[in-house]
Amino acid sequence: MDHGTQPRPAHAHLLHAQQTDPNPFSRPTTPGYHALQIGFCGLGAMGYPMALNLAKWRTQHVPGSLPILVWNRTKEKGQNLLKELGEEAITVAESLEQVASECDIVFTNLSNDEVVRGVYQTFAKAIKDRKTTSNKIFVETSTIYPTLAAELDTLLSNVPHTHFVTSPVFGPPAVAATAQLLVVMSGDYRSKKEVAHIIIPAVGRKVLDLGGNVEKAPTFKLIGNSMILGSLELLAEVQTLSEKAGIGAGLVQQLIKEVLPAPPLISYGDKMLHDHFDGSKGFAIDGGLKDSQHIRKLATELDSPMPALDAAHQHMLTARALHANQMRRGNAHFEVLDWSSLVAGTRAAAGLDGFDSNKHSKVVPED
Repeated sequence: MDHGTQPRPAHAHLLHAQQTDPNPFSRPTTPGYHALQIGFCGLGAMGYPMALNLAKWRTQHVPGSLPILVWNRTKEKGQNLLKELGEEAITVAESLEQVASECDIVFTNLSNDEVVRGVYQTFAKAIKDRKTTSNKIFVETSTIYPTLAAELDTLLSNVPHTHFVTSPVFGPPAVAATAQLLVVMSGDYRSKKEVAHIIIPAVGRKVLDLGGNVEKAPTFKLIGNSMILGSLELLAEVQTLSEKAGIGAGLVQQLIKEVLPAPPLISYGDKMLHDHFDGSKGFAIDGGLKDSQHIRKLATELDSPMPALDAAHQHMLTARALHANQMRRGNAHFEVLDWSSLVAGTRAAAGLDGFDSNKHSKVVPED
């Protein structure tokens, strides 16, 4: 990896609204052959398909590529990935210290800010203790609060030859599985340039560059998630209203497909319509609550009220409380709720059953 002193292009910080190229960075220079050792930490609902696609792509398209070194808190997931792809694509790490010491580029996709902070503290200590002299890039792809990104950047900047990039992604696990994620990046320019050519098209379909401030990409990610969560709240409210009005949520979903055919609206609307609230196959409600807390905190700090987000947060809490009661009684249909289950909150507030729309009054067409 070349992190020399060549000047950064003057236009490189701009986020072009009309960007059509899936990768805004030119291909990095390769002064000498060096097979990159890539690491991936965190094999959850998003991390597993991301690591899988990255390993498959490099095995098929990058001659001489090394197996991806993967780590997860529970080692079983790494072993599953190894069984799925084989030793030519995957090596399971024994520890975070091994990943930090042996890898040139490390991707992380973790559950919450506390876990992210702990993992990066381990990384920093490992490379300091072993006095690593090679260039390293750490790429954080989780949804974190912006100030944590600045904290991690400070932590790693104290280690020579170490660079940090924030790179959150847009898309649920199903989109991650098809390598169609939208990737948002901020941080060191030359590091972003190298990382972008590794993950596009292996992991995602497009990169948006938000410049050198590592807080910008996490901020943008929260703004984007606020749009999605606000849309979920609106979907939940209109579906509930249509049920109460005797029209039925099915017709509302048909209307959305006709006049507002955005993929998230259609996908989440279908989940609400058919009570498909399995969080193990989507985005777990605890993650949704974590994100909404971050968004509301950011909105409060910037004096920018977001009442739709406040309502969505309360309805997710209601859904989680209703689910917890079902778990205690032993009649819950899902171990983990998807965040689209916030419709249970709007239904309950309107006097309807939260999780079983079959118990709502059926619509009888009038002549």
